[in-house]
Amino acid sequence: MPHKQPTQTRRAALVAAALALAAEHSPAAVTTADLAQAVGITQGAVFRHFESKEAIWVAVIDFAHEQLLGRLRAAADAQAQPLAALRAVFLEHVDFVVAHPGVPRVIFQELQHPEDTPLKARVRQLMQAYRELLTGLLQRAQTAGQLAPGTQLPAAAVLFIGSVQGLVMQSLLSGQVAGMAAQAPQVYRIFHNGVAAQTAPTDPSPEGTP
Repeated sequence: MPHKQPTQTRRAALVAAALALAAEHSPAAVTTADLAQAVGITQGAVFRHFESKEAIWVAVIDFAHEQLLGRLRAAADAQAQPLAALRAVFLEHVDFVVAHPGVPRVIFQELQHPEDTPLKARVRQLMQAYRELLTGLLQRAQTAGQLAPGTQLPAAAVLFIGSVQGLVMQSLLSGQVAGMAAQAPQVYRIFHNGVAAQTAPTDPSPEGTP
């Protein structure tokens, strides 16, 4: 008989199992039976903790929101200069995806669906919080004279996010998720060179560093 655990512990275990399975399979193909087997409970017991499979994926995005934004804010706060903070955020996001490749798989799959869903609403909330963090850092950089004249902050934020997402998508397609960490500094360098003022501090990654 499976050992009975507190609800929060079991919910966290199901979220972790969903993330692990999504890292290896299409999230749509992951069943509640798969989750139950991974956690060591009956399939019926899954629904004592979540009302539906979609509710589990919503909890996965809630986990991503809390963990990712927490890590990004901590990375930014550790840097005195706004451009250095942007670089730290970029690299920290990549490190998060390397550790949790199931998160972007869930997000990318959900965004393919035209209808609105609670899961898609959670993804929008995550992206809005991310954009607010980036916009704040870009505003600081602009105030400090570290951005190129005429830089449009919303466009710079889109370019930043698109650079991360492109790197993530290519790594998922190639199956080489861990390789993102090696490519990330040079991808960020291209972003930096596109938005930084000529008098701004240079990207600290050595030229030629992968």
